[in-house]
Formats: sequence, structure tokens, C-alpha cells
Amino acid sequence: MSTTDTQLEAVRTAVEPAVGALGLDVYDVELVVGGPARTLRLTVTRPGGVDIESITAVTQAVSPIVDRTATISGSYLLEVSSPGIERPLRRPEHYASALGEEVSVKFHTSAGPRRVRGVLRSVDCVSCVVATQEGDEETIALSDVTQARTVFEWGPQSRPRSQKHAKPHGRARAKGKS
Repeated sequence: MSTTDTQLEAVRTAVEPAVGALGLDVYDVELVVGGPARTLRLTVTRPGGVDIESITAVTQAVSPIVDRTATISGSYLLEVSSPGIERPLRRPEHYASALGEEVSVKFHTSAGPRRVRGVLRSVDCVSCVVATQEGDEETIALSDVTQARTVFEWGPQSRPRSQKHAKPHGRARAKGKS
């Protein structure tokens, strides 16, 4: 485990009680570096979803805790959010919570990078199994995964309105006596 991973685990451990007291769970903690700025991203979840009031409450509750937890040195911005519809899968428990869902997994192979999309069938602390749309099952070592996420399929496109409900083209005739 890297130093950053150890620091992030310390942050997770410090904030979990406060997040739990608000009826939410910590989904992930990550440090995102973009240029000179760093963002400590805390992702929270709960059955039924997370609303903006919950995000605000979590931010207010964990900000002083994170400030007191001296594991992350230097300046950073605290960001609290929900994992969204297409959730990243970074930890074994993320994979476990996505069993039976459509996933996309990018991973290293001896031939180079590869991406598989299908239904997540099983996972343990070493590997996951994805059933592809072609009917194959792909066993992937979690240590080889470079990126994984759930995939949300939007419903079918809405149908065009039928002719009888469509607006007439051109000039409409006025009804009444002629």
C-alpha cells in the first residue's frame, strides 16, 4: 500500500463515524491532482440516493475532522459528492456492490490494454468475472485493472409523435363559415 493510500485510509477511518451518523456510507476517498491544485474527494452513498442537503450536511460534518486529521499534507480542496449513476469501481467492496450489473473494465494484458463490457458475475479479493455480450466469461485479476465502472443504459429513445397528433405544416385553415 502506498503512502497516499495509507493517508486516504486514515481519512476514511476518521470520517466514517460522522458520515454514518448522518445515515450515509463512505463509498470512496481519493486525492485527485490536477496541475497545482489537489482535491480530496469524499464520495458518499445510501440506498435511494443522495440529495444536496445530505451533501451539505456531510461537508459541514467532515470538514473539521479532515482538518484535524493531519495525514494529508499541503493544501487541497474538499469535495463531497455521490458516486453518480455510473459508479467507479476501485475497491473490492465496490465490485461486490455491483454484482449482476453491467460494467466496463479496462485492464492490462501481456498483449497490451484491453476493455471488456458485460455483466459482473462474481468477485473476490483477487479477481472478478465478467460475462460478455458475446456469451464468454472473462476472469480479470483486480491488480491488472486500470479503470472500471458500472454502465447505465438509458431507456429506449422516445418515438416520434404519430401523424394525427403532429402539428400541421404550412398554413392552417380557419374553421367556421365561409
